[in-house]
Amino acid sequence: MRRLDDLRGLPDTVLRPAYDPWAHGAGIVHIGLGAFHKAHQAAYTDAALAARGGDWRIIGVSLRSADASEALEPQNGLYTLIARDAEGQEARVIGAIARALALPRHRAEVLQALCDPATRIVSLTVTEKGYGIDRATGGIDRTHPAIAADLADPDTPTGVAGLLVWALGQRLAARMPPFAVLCCDNLPDNGSMLRRLLADFAREAAPALVSHIETEVAFPATMVDRITPAGTDATRSLAADLTGRQDMAAVETERFTQWVIEDHFPSGRPAWDAAGALFVGDVAPYEKMKLRMLNGAHSMLAYAGFLAGHAHVRDVMADAALVGLIRRHMGAAAATLPPLPGIDPAAYAEALLTRFANPHLAHQTYQIAMDGTEKMPQRIFSPAGDAHAAGPDLAPFAFATAAWMRYVLGYCDSGQAYALRDPREALLRDTVAGCETAAEIVTALQALPGLVPPALAADGTWSAAVAHRLSVMMEHGMRAAIDRECAA
Repeated sequence: MRRLDDLRGLPDTVLRPAYDPWAHGAGIVHIGLGAFHKAHQAAYTDAALAARGGDWRIIGVSLRSADASEALEPQNGLYTLIARDAEGQEARVIGAIARALALPRHRAEVLQALCDPATRIVSLTVTEKGYGIDRATGGIDRTHPAIAADLADPDTPTGVAGLLVWALGQRLAARMPPFAVLCCDNLPDNGSMLRRLLADFAREAAPALVSHIETEVAFPATMVDRITPAGTDATRSLAADLTGRQDMAAVETERFTQWVIEDHFPSGRPAWDAAGALFVGDVAPYEKMKLRMLNGAHSMLAYAGFLAGHAHVRDVMADAALVGLIRRHMGAAAATLPPLPGIDPAAYAEALLTRFANPHLAHQTYQIAMDGTEKMPQRIFSPAGDAHAAGPDLAPFAFATAAWMRYVLGYCDSGQAYALRDPREALLRDTVAGCETAAEIVTALQALPGLVPPALAADGTWSAAVAHRLSVMMEHGMRAAIDRECAA
């Protein structure tokens, strides 16, 4: 079967770009060329190009693996985006990606793209762990492999902070305007976070750039939302059935999509608003709602569901007891949020439950469970801290915390071991290795820096609530713990 390398001969049922992709230049470099970017930012950019045009195609960059480059480059950047829900599916070929590069193989091209005057935006989806943030300080984590390597050799950067600081320095030296830096990962106040990270890195690697980064580089905040599992052979097979072409870069996602952006792009931007993005003055309320209600519930159901034997989120949603706990968790998270004009938290929660139950998305609980030390602070511990200060019931957050701690033990109820897939995995295993009781595990894990708010960790009632639930999980199994929690 022929590869998807042009737009000719596609079935009429397949949507294709309503513009000539090769008539538009690139204006964006995107770091983190994974499934989510292809389902979200690239799709919005494709629609923006169709609506208003402009030289805004994307040069995608993978920092480590060459898989994305090897899949997309033979296809001239084209790929199939399949959106599915209970009501049907839609296949659309995306033409927004101009090049797909892998830093280890295409270093010169990546650096050239970052320094190109045509590049006006650098966007990122590298996951929470990809930045190298020290949770305790908000600055750089000097133990992070990329941070350590780039501080040792700033002229040959390999990580996010090193690459961006190097490129901004090159552009300043050439009297070229800086690009806007657009973080699209699930991090609170992600624009300001990335500014602090780069300024902290520059203090050691390029002190003359600190003021430039803090005052002249734009870091618009953004909130992104579209549930997108990793691609599988089944995804590629479905794309072949729909398009009649072999597509090694196909992506499967839900129909729902949302993008809320702070409109601060000094050198311009695509017409993402014409594609449905919402530009606002303050992204924080939307970001907090999503992190606490969607992502927080996702983490809770991932740990509890995985240990209860549910491979996918859709399987969790067939478990009535777990659905009850998910609904309870969303209600508790909503109670920690300020009112948001035009948003009904109860309706938002019901919409999330419908999305989680999408029968077509094979979103693995084990995938969502990875990188817990990067995700839990903003998804669970921060709202728990706010609830603790305000006085509401902490039971939903205590259950979610206990489920994560049970997962950290690294074995299923059957005794089968699994990798935690966490950047602090070795530390987590060492921390719990000498613990004999649930209470000891809770005390040890809460003592790790940058995780649980100190006031919450110091509260004996909270710790006892977590330890009680963890004890049930350890002694009777996750299934019993879910049923008891639901009946409480």
